[in-house]
Amino acid sequence: MEIKGRFHRECKKDFGKITFLQLREAGGIVYDSLNRESGSRVHHANIQASKAVADIIRTTLGPRSMLKMLLDASGGIVVTNDGNAILRELDLAHPAAKSMIELSRTQDEEVGDGTTSVIVLAGEMLHVAEAFIDKSFHPTVICRAYSKALEDAIAVLDKIAMPIDVNDRVTMMELVKSCIGTKFTSQFGDLIANLALDATTTIGVDLGQGLREVDIKKYIKVEKVPGGQLEDSKVLKGVMFNKDVVAPGKMRRKIINPRIILLDCPLEYKKGENQTNAELVREEDWAVLLKMEEEYIESICLQILKFKPDLVITEKGLSDLACHYFSKAGVSAIRRLRKTDNNRIAKACGATIVNRPDELQESDVGTGAGLFEVKKIGDEFFAFVDNCKYPKACTVLLRGASKDLLNEVERNLQDALSVARNILKNPKLLPGGGATELTVSATLKQKSQSIEGIEKWPYEAAAIAFEAIPRTLAQNCGVNVIRTMTALQGKHANGENSWIGIDGNTGAISDMREQKIWDAYNVKAQTFKTAIEAASMLLRIDDIVSGIKKKQAPGSTPSKPTIEQEGEADNEQMIPE
Repeated sequence: MEIKGRFHRECKKDFGKITFLQLREAGGIVYDSLNRESGSRVHHANIQASKAVADIIRTTLGPRSMLKMLLDASGGIVVTNDGNAILRELDLAHPAAKSMIELSRTQDEEVGDGTTSVIVLAGEMLHVAEAFIDKSFHPTVICRAYSKALEDAIAVLDKIAMPIDVNDRVTMMELVKSCIGTKFTSQFGDLIANLALDATTTIGVDLGQGLREVDIKKYIKVEKVPGGQLEDSKVLKGVMFNKDVVAPGKMRRKIINPRIILLDCPLEYKKGENQTNAELVREEDWAVLLKMEEEYIESICLQILKFKPDLVITEKGLSDLACHYFSKAGVSAIRRLRKTDNNRIAKACGATIVNRPDELQESDVGTGAGLFEVKKIGDEFFAFVDNCKYPKACTVLLRGASKDLLNEVERNLQDALSVARNILKNPKLLPGGGATELTVSATLKQKSQSIEGIEKWPYEAAAIAFEAIPRTLAQNCGVNVIRTMTALQGKHANGENSWIGIDGNTGAISDMREQKIWDAYNVKAQTFKTAIEAASMLLRIDDIVSGIKKKQAPGSTPSKPTIEQEGEADNEQMIPE
């Protein structure tokens, strides 16, 4: 419209003097400047939103961090310093802020730790980019410099990483403790670290070629039972679930070395898919129909009892008649168990879940459990399949005074389990306390001297952004930030003292090896990758287009789109001179 108006005015003045090339150039200038202005505006908005998210959880980084009290929609209260738990409860309107929250969730899904660090680092990467946006640097140039910085940062991590022996229990304990030292439960000493290590080593499966599979989501269940003391928490050599036997008076509640059969089919007469009509002419026909049902259930039970089980567990229903046959044979039965629990029992006792009783084989019977017992804890009954010989699934039983305490302990335990899993998968250590970030920062600053062209400055800015983590740690300790950071930068300037960092409790500058403050390699590498790639993605956004239709007032007619006619372009009032 701008060009069209200008074109018509130029034509009126002197049509012979203007050429198409001049017109195209003029239009290009107009559109280029418009794009740069709108792009810059969007960049600034995105950066401000990202910084706001980072500032919300900046104070929760480190062992001396502050706690946040969250009010959820139903009026419940959560007190935590877990970055992901806090951001999950936030309801932010800005799309860039929502994107930042997703980072925390991604980090939690992938490695289970470093959720606060990734937000702080991504926010800082965007913050240092703001100066270059103001100087009309193209976002692609900044992103190119950032990706180069990421490659070099990962190379530095590989260089300073220290391999460890996963069978060395003491070292593993120290590492898990230092990774969850920033959490609320660090005040309970070795408890959570012990639980996490016991659980992950129990379910670990060697795949060969140095690979190890540790599926903490599928095969570790955390059961929270209020009451008792936190010290009563333990990892079972098997599984527990919130169920009782079908007929408590007639069936045994304690069986030593049980033979267990797991089923995924109903032990009751099949109900019709939809309405079923049966026409009974004589009175005896009713007895025949009932007899058929009974014979069907009896045949199923006999097929199962043929294998002399002590315990039968099914995911579906179990009729009274089947219950009668089982109790008569001295077999305990449990019905309507969750699929996930059934899978864990199968892994723990070596049984196979069977879909049809007539397909049962001796190899499907689980004989790996040492004890089946039903106990009453508080007001509820829990069944234990315990003392398993080779359990590849387990339950962590958490006891505690209140539900709020148990919820926070569970969140911290999940992080500890993730840390233990990461180390078992990739047994490498990095210094904690901001030492890794300072080493990366110092190395990148030196490398930036050798980079030619316009990318040198964004690369150097990325190097400075890594210092956000140790700076935030120093702030949360309450020490003099400028003095501490200057001293640390001096020690890291030559890149030799890669283990010098901040003690998160005292704020003192110390050797992380002596303090035993470590980080897992997987967590650090994932933090750097997620933060820098997300910052690059947000910088590449130059416009936000809403696809949400605005609601119209009831009864109003939708406005038709206006189409500009050629004659209207001559109107001098359209664009002011």
